[in-house]
Amino acid sequence: MIAASAGNHAQALAFHAVDLGIPVTVVMPRIAPLTKVQNCRDIGANVMLEGDHLGESREVAMKLAEEQGLAYVNGYDDPGVIAGAGTMGIEIAEDVPDVDAVVVPVGGAGLIAGTALAMKTLKPSVEVLGAEPATVPSLRASLQAGRVVEVPAGRTLADGLLVNRVGTNAFEICRRLVGPVAPVKERFIALAMLRLLELEKAVVEGGGATGLAALL
Repeated sequence: MIAASAGNHAQALAFHAVDLGIPVTVVMPRIAPLTKVQNCRDIGANVMLEGDHLGESREVAMKLAEEQGLAYVNGYDDPGVIAGAGTMGIEIAEDVPDVDAVVVPVGGAGLIAGTALAMKTLKPSVEVLGAEPATVPSLRASLQAGRVVEVPAGRTLADGLLVNRVGTNAFEICRRLVGPVAPVKERFIALAMLRLLELEKAVVEGGGATGLAALL
């Protein structure tokens, strides 16, 4: 199997593929964090560094999948991956029965799509809001356009969210179930990472801190 990812999906896919004895190749953009690249190699994946951003890496991965007959696993638009993200919505509903709203970081929109589908099924009154880097507002731009559009791949501390075109399946769910999507400035992402370290003693990457950054 093969996938394109800046790091998180690549690591998850590599871990499970190697555990199951399935050969796996991950195509990562050249800007991918070195720790994530090395982690994938240490797990046992074949790592290729191709493209200046995830969109270009995805093109390489899909071409290789077609040429070599590999299964391409999209990190944010595969129905199984979206369904897996929905388990987060189930956990939130179980842990916080009186939840009113959920703020979800957005990259390719698979996480927020799955979470929204689960939350809205269990608790239709809950509002699901998005938070994405202002430099890569791919979901916000698509919702405003009423269709999936590609935006320039700007730089961001939230490297895990650097996706300049959201998934088609994810978008169709989001357009029905997701509320406003906030564009988050880089200084607030940095501040959120610092606050989480200071107050929660948690080292959180930029993508994970973007939900808190939107609140700040």
